[in-house]
Amino acid sequence: MDWIDVAGADELTPGSWKTVDVDGHLVAVFNLDGEFYAIEDICTHDGGELTGGEIEGDCIECPRHGARFNIRTGEVLSPPAYEDLLTYPVRVERGRVQVCNESGG
Repeated sequence: MDWIDVAGADELTPGSWKTVDVDGHLVAVFNLDGEFYAIEDICTHDGGELTGGEIEGDCIECPRHGARFNIRTGEVLSPPAYEDLLTYPVRVERGRVQVCNESGG
């Protein structure tokens, strides 16, 4: 299990996100009210990127077809997607946000 550096914790401010490559997978790391979460940046409906979609609370809406997902859990909340997103462990180590290269679910 390896940890991949994303950004300084002070750079990833509440409400912001950053996408990183984790072993060939795009992973979006979000700061939601000071807590960090990471999901695979791929809509399970059509395989397009989720980032750039509207974020409301802890949910993100796919910018193409409107599927909604919970950023904290990866759970799909509305069609046309029916499969949950992969989530990844996130930690802050020495002031740096890091994501694990192994999916947590």
